Amino acid sequence: MRSGAPAASLTITDLRKDFGGTTAVDGISLEVPPGSFLVLLGPSGCGKTTTLRMLAGLEDPTGGEIRFGDRVIARGDGTALVAPSERGAGLVFQSYALWPHKTVRQNIEWPLVVARRPRAERRPRVEEVLEMLAISDLAERYPGEISGGQQQRVAIARMIAPEPRVLLFDEPLSNLDARLRVETRGELVRIHRSTGATSVYVTHDQVEAMTMATHIALMKDGRIEQFGTPRELLESPRTAFAATFIGTPPANIVECRVEGGRLRAYGVDCGPAPEGAGAGTVTAMYRAGSLAPAPGAEVGPGCLPATFADQVPMADRWVLGVDLPDGTRAHISRDAPADLRPGDALGVRLPAAPDAFFGAGDGHAAAGAAL
Repeated sequence: MRSGAPAASLTITDLRKDFGGTTAVDGISLEVPPGSFLVLLGPSGCGKTTTLRMLAGLEDPTGGEIRFGDRVIARGDGTALVAPSERGAGLVFQSYALWPHKTVRQNIEWPLVVARRPRAERRPRVEEVLEMLAISDLAERYPGEISGGQQQRVAIARMIAPEPRVLLFDEPLSNLDARLRVETRGELVRIHRSTGATSVYVTHDQVEAMTMATHIALMKDGRIEQFGTPRELLESPRTAFAATFIGTPPANIVECRVEGGRLRAYGVDCGPAPEGAGAGTVTAMYRAGSLAPAPGAEVGPGCLPATFADQVPMADRWVLGVDLPDGTRAHISRDAPADLRPGDALGVRLPAAPDAFFGAGDGHAAAGAAL
């Protein structure tokens, strides 16, 4: 950032938010260095937007602490609570929230006016931001006269004009069509790099997360299921939920019984049980590329019964969707399409050992999970 304050690190410690008897955020903790692009990822209702609103100052925490750099901006016990306007953070809403009676230029300039930046500084900064977002030709138009994608660019320009230390994005691409989402993802990464600010981005779309993030906090039921780099979450999921939420196609999960040192599922011997696994249930993870369709409807040791559902081209591969006997959907990645029709019976050939396994109950990876 040329003239603004340097980017801030972000530290969240035991952060909690309760709404009456409901816990929306349940004691989460994480830390990212200055200039990071943190994505809060998860399904609806997992607490990611509530977390973002606490960072922005739109919700007060009921427990824990938030720090931007060395500065405490909020504590759940009320001993620290910095006003939203004093946090050095900018926020882009899902709905854009532009002022309809102001031109594009006036929308972008307004936060500089509120911050009492001198008029001589405001004009060149607005021109710089207009050029950065490639919307200079829209400067004198009103929001109602431009497209949804252009309105999103204006909302982003308005956010970065005051040069905040932290950029906050609340599912900013959800209202855009598929092609424009892809284009805007690249723009957001470019803007993040050019400003140098620390970014926090909320989404339920794992493709967005994997494309843009330096760090991902995968959330479920108000807690962080796994935190790490995109590669870490993809290659080393710590829970069955992480394994099935991250990846295209996602990993396959098979619930197995451990009997006599062997794994069994759907009445089939699936191979040796992982070392140290006692009697009971374990969750085996198989990546799509580890499975193969068996000739005909072959079923037996190492080959599960299934029903063909569909197949989809993906890059230079084909992804077959099959239904296991209990209705669980599994995916198989292969070089060529299969000569099958929906409803056809087939076997799913397993590798000698799962790619990973998770313990029963909480779904977290058991010790020595990588096989």
